[in-house]
Amino acid sequence: MTKRTKLLLNYLIGPILFIWLSWSIYNQIRQQSDIKQSWEMITEAFLGPQFLKIIFVVLLMLLNWGIEAKKWQMQLKGLQPISFLFAFKSVLAGQSVGFNTVNRLGEPVARAAFLSDGNRIQGVALSIVGNMAQIIATILVSAFALLYLRLDILNEQQNIGGIPIEWIAAFNYLVFIGISVFILAYFKLKSLFGLIRKIPFVNKYQYYFEKLESFQQKDLWQLLWLSFIRYGIFIVQYYLLLTVFNVTIQWLDAFALISVLLMLLSIIPTIAFAELGIRGKLSLILFGLVSNNMVGMVVAAAGIWLINLILPAIAGTLFILGIQIFRNK
Repeated sequence: MTKRTKLLLNYLIGPILFIWLSWSIYNQIRQQSDIKQSWEMITEAFLGPQFLKIIFVVLLMLLNWGIEAKKWQMQLKGLQPISFLFAFKSVLAGQSVGFNTVNRLGEPVARAAFLSDGNRIQGVALSIVGNMAQIIATILVSAFALLYLRLDILNEQQNIGGIPIEWIAAFNYLVFIGISVFILAYFKLKSLFGLIRKIPFVNKYQYYFEKLESFQQKDLWQLLWLSFIRYGIFIVQYYLLLTVFNVTIQWLDAFALISVLLMLLSIIPTIAFAELGIRGKLSLILFGLVSNNMVGMVVAAAGIWLINLILPAIAGTLFILGIQIFRNK
């Protein structure tokens, strides 16, 4: 590829992605059936006595993505040291691209696109560790929350979405077993990779994954603790919005139900723009066990979707403008 072609692509790809992502986000927001009512209620809350809670939720969103940027910075320290600001920009850009892919699978690819030539594939591989840490935090807490839900909220005659309590119990046991195996794999990455690269097909590409072996136990624990902090922020944000929209619920019940909701959202294949409908439906099923304020449940779900996903995705489209696929002169 000629130098002129590389230069042309560098200056075209960013604006093209920006236009496509901006239009996609706008179009997908416009298609949401409850978004107009939800937005009106959110703006009314901004003008009411609860506006400080919403401001706090927005500030927690910035903290949330800041922690994710710190995690990304830590994951790359053995490959390409980057500044916190650089990490924050690439994380938001990843959010804007991940918004249009199933379960945000495009997010690590977009993040890695900001790295130097030769480091991008390895960057995608390193993102696996951060994702594993977040999955552990989400599923482990949710497994205990599901146990609390089954023992303290549900009774023998109740179910969740038509699923009998016996099936919920069986699923709970499977979750505990599965997350135990996943935690073992996380803390034994070096041994796990040593086994995987014995596979002939994988062995041909071991160069791209060898940096996974460089993570020390201290690094893994730090990533995991940061993931638990992010998870706690999610819970606090959701609970605050539930109180803003008058969903009366005890904080421990809210913690359990929000945790189960987050677990279900993490395992159900979705695209972020379609996630609002799923969030609303799951919110009605779960929070309907303890409250009758259906409108408040749906609006709280929409508020979290707008603040945690849409606002960062919009900001990320701006950073996409600066992406360069070819950096070598």
